[in-house]
Amino acid sequence: MPEKSAGVNVAGSTGLAVVPSEDRAAIALVYATYPTAAEAERIGAELVGMELAACVNIVPGMRSIYRWQGAVHRDDEVLGIVKTRATLAARVIGVVRVLHPYVNPAVVVLPVVGGSADFLGWIAAETAAAC
Repeated sequence: MPEKSAGVNVAGSTGLAVVPSEDRAAIALVYATYPTAAEAERIGAELVGMELAACVNIVPGMRSIYRWQGAVHRDDEVLGIVKTRATLAARVIGVVRVLHPYVNPAVVVLPVVGGSADFLGWIAAETAAAC
């Protein structure tokens, strides 16, 4: 997102919004892990291109320790955080599952209960066409 202009007065205004869960524009984050940054970027670009996500944060440098098929594994992974509408989360999961190289990718929806009203509005506006 662009940086704030110098001289913007935010004193006395929190800009905080609480998002009712029944709101059609309610926002959710979709958490997913990937084997590489390239995979996360490829899938993230697809989600943003389809207007299912306003933004996808890609966070490298994660180490995962997990049990899979009876054995404990340790792998380097990349975290992807998808900013979307709650009503689009199922579609986001579907796209991630189809494009993801893992057989059983870690994909979970985290509801957003509040935040910057302007930022939440931006997410809603950027994903409106997919609704």
